[in-house]
Amino acid sequence: MADQRLTWLTRRPTAWSAVVPLVALGAGVLFALSAATARGTDLRSSGGDLPGLIRDQTRQNSVLASRVAQLRSEVDRLSAQQAPGDLRVTQLTTEADRLKLAAGTGAVSGPTVQVTLTDARTVPDVLPDGISVDDYVVHQQDVQAVVNALWQGGAEAMMLMDQRVISTSAVRCVGNTLILQGRVYSPPYVITAIGNQSALRASLERSPSVAIYKQWVAAVGVGYDVQSRREQTLPAYAGSINLEKARTTK
Repeated sequence: MADQRLTWLTRRPTAWSAVVPLVALGAGVLFALSAATARGTDLRSSGGDLPGLIRDQTRQNSVLASRVAQLRSEVDRLSAQQAPGDLRVTQLTTEADRLKLAAGTGAVSGPTVQVTLTDARTVPDVLPDGISVDDYVVHQQDVQAVVNALWQGGAEAMMLMDQRVISTSAVRCVGNTLILQGRVYSPPYVITAIGNQSALRASLERSPSVAIYKQWVAAVGVGYDVQSRREQTLPAYAGSINLEKARTTK
């Protein structure tokens, strides 16, 4: 212990030893300014209503998405009016109409396969060995597994919850909620695809990722339901079709 004290006492001063007093002085000044500014009140809310903030932002995004849809309709209307007198506009309009299905910018109707994923209804008080609470909820990879399988099965159009999605749509989960194009959803998660129903169902059955999820269906009771409908209309994709980021894979 004496050697340790001696080492500390004879240690050469470093840059940090000179900076520490300045940092302490600056912190004291900040505390004084905060006290003067607060005037006895709390400068920040102790509640932190994050769920309320998310709900407000979701509503705002929904309103903005409706506005975007209105503006797109107005652009289409004005383009159609201009087209008869402009050959170039006519050509571009024809090309845009031809690409609507692939781009997802037009509503589509047809037979669908609908997959519903749900959290387990109950979680036991005593968990089995090797099982955690997280295993009883639907995760991002589970939703993505179904989405990928339906695309691979030849889906012509797809909708997740109440929004049309395209091949570049990002599906993200935070906790047990799903964030899609600025909106937040809670389970059950419903994925709807238009296409050949037999091919879509077969693709779901072939998918290794979906097979893993179905093992958890049997193990912990998370939900997995597949239904077919004769006719359903999916709305046009409301997000941006411009690719902002990309990464090549080898």
